[in-house]
Amino acid sequence: MSEITVIGAGIIGITTALELQRRGFKVTVLDRKGVCAETSQGNAGGFAFSEIEPVATPNIMRKAPKWLIDPLGPLSLPPAYARQMVPWLWRFWRASRPARYEAGVRAQSAMMTLSRHALERLLPRVAGEAWIRREGQLQLYENARDFAANRPGWQMREALGISCTYLDRPEEIAEIQPGLSPRFTRAGFTPDWYTVRDPKEWTLHLAQALRDAGGRIEIAEVLGLRPQENGIELLTSQGPRHAPQVVLSAGAWSHHLARDLGDRMPLEPERGYNTTFPTATFDLRTHLTFSMHGFVATKIGDGLRIGGAVELGGLHLPPNYKRAEAMLQKAMAFLPGLQPSGGVQWMGYRPSLPDSLPALGTARATDRVIYAFGHGHLGLTQSAGTAEVVADLAMGQRPALDLAPFSPQRFD
Repeated sequence: MSEITVIGAGIIGITTALELQRRGFKVTVLDRKGVCAETSQGNAGGFAFSEIEPVATPNIMRKAPKWLIDPLGPLSLPPAYARQMVPWLWRFWRASRPARYEAGVRAQSAMMTLSRHALERLLPRVAGEAWIRREGQLQLYENARDFAANRPGWQMREALGISCTYLDRPEEIAEIQPGLSPRFTRAGFTPDWYTVRDPKEWTLHLAQALRDAGGRIEIAEVLGLRPQENGIELLTSQGPRHAPQVVLSAGAWSHHLARDLGDRMPLEPERGYNTTFPTATFDLRTHLTFSMHGFVATKIGDGLRIGGAVELGGLHLPPNYKRAEAMLQKAMAFLPGLQPSGGVQWMGYRPSLPDSLPALGTARATDRVIYAFGHGHLGLTQSAGTAEVVADLAMGQRPALDLAPFSPQRFD
């Protein structure tokens, strides 16, 4: 039995480890804090298969300055971190040019198709259907102008076979989600958007399935990687250890280890915020995206989560929970009756590359290390697809996805 070590016990690492174990590998997962102890626990729980448009759209650089004026708006760049962001923002601008944007849409669409089918293959193997809510998603707009500005993205989804419904009257919106503020007069509905009951509990469920199949999960921080003739030496907080193969899926911390293998990845953590309420005081019937305000409302367990925003502030600046409070104040106006009691605030780090595509492929220094990180907002969504791609690579097989757009060396 071939041995493989997965670095990172978030949703990407655990789902990948489970697929590797299923294919006959002896799998060990290493994480500095444990299963789903960091970013994966606080996402919005969406399998967002309709979100094929990269963040770097052709008109994004015209919108960004307006967003940055508002320190609590959907996009923030703290002055203390602005200088460090210049190289990433340069690549982000280049990714927004029309030809690269269109290539990114095609690549993301292919990844989403694979991931949706891979999730459907995974669910019966882990008794997972009870965890899934197939309730769709509403993207809401306050006027015809905002909806028209976003219409090309909806038309692009339709052209790629994604089911969409346009709603241009409040009463049509109310049939899907009653009780919204009447300020929302336009919407797009994507019925094939799923949510998971609770992203942390889902990851823990998959981790238990991995253990039941013979996989191991250990707490140890990986501090460095050194290629050797017959594998990889991992320098860990528990001492050095050897692995014949390694999967690097440590989220926003992955690029630091990739440097040991000759790959300098332009990865930046997008800091996202949310407030989670244990009990839902608003009758939420579908996932809501407030498109022009940069946040969502979603069901988590029996409660409700209000979260989103993008703060480009690195890994070390202290959290600014005023951002979570600003989203909550808007949510109270948009969802009449929402009671802000018992909420817990949280901040996490989305591992984002400038073109919104993950790094999938082998390291420059050795094909014994496979990269699987940089999924940005779409880690949960693309977890099952990523797992199948990585398992194919580990077995020396050709994946069902063209990996050229996802090459870890594409930013050279």
